[in-house]
Amino acid sequence: MPDALFTAEQTLAMVNLSDSGFTAEQTSYLSGFVSGILQGRELPFLGQDGESRFTHEPAQAVFGTPLDDLCKEERIKHEKNGLDCYDAILANAATKIFPQDGDVFRYKFYGLFFVSPAQESIMLRCRIAGGALSTYQFRGLAEIAQDWGPGHVDLTTRANVQIRELMPENCPNVLMKLDDIGLTSQGSGADNVRNVTATPTTGFDPTELIDVMPYARAMHHYILKNRDLYGLPRKFNISYDSGGCVSVCADTNDIGFYAVKVGENDKGITPGVYFRMQLCGITGHQQFATDCGVLLTPAETIPVAAALIRVFIENGDRTNRKRARLKYLVDDWGFEKTLEETQKKLAFPMRYFPLESCETPAPKDKQGYLGIHPQTDGKHYIGVCTPVGRMTVSQMLALADVADQFGRGEIRLTVWQNLIIPGVSEENLQAALVAIQATGLDHRNHNLTGGLIACTGSRGCKYAAADTKGNAVALGAHLASKMILDQPVNIHLTGCQHSCAQHYIGDIGMMGTRVKIEDGSTVDGYNIVLGGGCDDQQYIAREVWKSVKADEINPLVEQLLVAYLAQRNDDESFADFSRRLSVAELQALVDRSESNIAAA
Repeated sequence: MPDALFTAEQTLAMVNLSDSGFTAEQTSYLSGFVSGILQGRELPFLGQDGESRFTHEPAQAVFGTPLDDLCKEERIKHEKNGLDCYDAILANAATKIFPQDGDVFRYKFYGLFFVSPAQESIMLRCRIAGGALSTYQFRGLAEIAQDWGPGHVDLTTRANVQIRELMPENCPNVLMKLDDIGLTSQGSGADNVRNVTATPTTGFDPTELIDVMPYARAMHHYILKNRDLYGLPRKFNISYDSGGCVSVCADTNDIGFYAVKVGENDKGITPGVYFRMQLCGITGHQQFATDCGVLLTPAETIPVAAALIRVFIENGDRTNRKRARLKYLVDDWGFEKTLEETQKKLAFPMRYFPLESCETPAPKDKQGYLGIHPQTDGKHYIGVCTPVGRMTVSQMLALADVADQFGRGEIRLTVWQNLIIPGVSEENLQAALVAIQATGLDHRNHNLTGGLIACTGSRGCKYAAADTKGNAVALGAHLASKMILDQPVNIHLTGCQHSCAQHYIGDIGMMGTRVKIEDGSTVDGYNIVLGGGCDDQQYIAREVWKSVKADEINPLVEQLLVAYLAQRNDDESFADFSRRLSVAELQALVDRSESNIAAA
């Protein structure tokens, strides 16, 4: 084989994928995967020269940062790679002890989180490419929760699954069981590329431009198989938006790939479907991803993302965890230099094309992840509401039966902490709905509780300042008993500044805080922001109230929504309503006097 590297298109031609009998999905997968491999053949940092990756010489620096300057987590990784802690997992299982010292951090490389002092137990975070699960896998997760966990699972805002209350002696069994059902948790925590998300309706959404699941899966497997893509300066998120009707919040990711259509043009770009690349979404730091001008074919997304991640690995800040995300490298360098450094690691030139010359998809359906919706094949998908993402084992097993009996044996998870059952024919719809409701869950789109999102909270996370899940459930029940909304309102409760529940993109967002009371002690409370949104409604919510006690939340939100219904212009959305009012005007909508709170 010649030494020259190949473009994605040349790679496809070389291996004759189109004539090999592969399915369209397999061809798409191999296109990105093979081209990504070949484009890295001559990059010395990959260790392809036999020296760089596997050297055992003691390093005096980590990518140029002296060892003495490394932050605590970087020193832990330098002492021993997180992927090399499996022996510790086995040893701790044999002696029934929790991880200690640096192994607490290294366990996260296998998706295992020792969550003390919130709970004296371990939490498992899976890795589910694009949020797509077979019913066999879904049942397997239910069995893990039943055999070794608490009898329930939590669906996350990265279309993923977490299982809590695991004991150290069961961790090897859990990891082996994941492997047995075709899943993994490798790299789902610590400083790694997290779960790759994709439009949950992709492949059967009538409004989408392209099925992105093959590319999300290709990205997932490329990351898993390349050891040098572990141990980044901080975590890293990647998402694919197919142009479909349901949001995957791609603009909150470090890399968001958005499908667009390019028509006839004078730039020499062949008409067709491409991806725009957006960079540096990190809404916990009040920033959405920004279009960087790059236009990619689907097959090019994998090698370009890999190249950019490697630029981040080599140049990201390893001294200060607060400045260790991709955003801060790009803030220091600017897009131009960042893309120049990325280009050096690629065998093909990235193309630049103005965003305004692309045909962008239609606006998102705000709660299109719930209810009954048509598919491209004449069948339907059913979006099921799972309140704040929590599901019991019995509910999981029953839903797997529904998907097998009436659907196509598949379940899709969403970033909105719910799930979708695709492939239900018209004649089976009613039977499927009856079976879903028999589980205690519902498909109906309730404008109040359908958009209720909550992170784990203080019951299971040491960082959380409030019981977000408990407060969210109580708030939903309170509001549902008081009013009916004719438009969806999303309410996000997050426990801390990490913003796992993405409070800044909620219509109403709350971040947990400790509130001091008269006797000097503290209670659960929240800082409240209003008016957030993503995608075509992109907006960072503004802070309106600080340090609101948790027991004041229900009457405050009730008053706010009542004022919205009374004072909005025609059918104005809550987001538009809250954005046109000043912070002072919004505060005036609510009476926070003790007598009023007590009366409520």
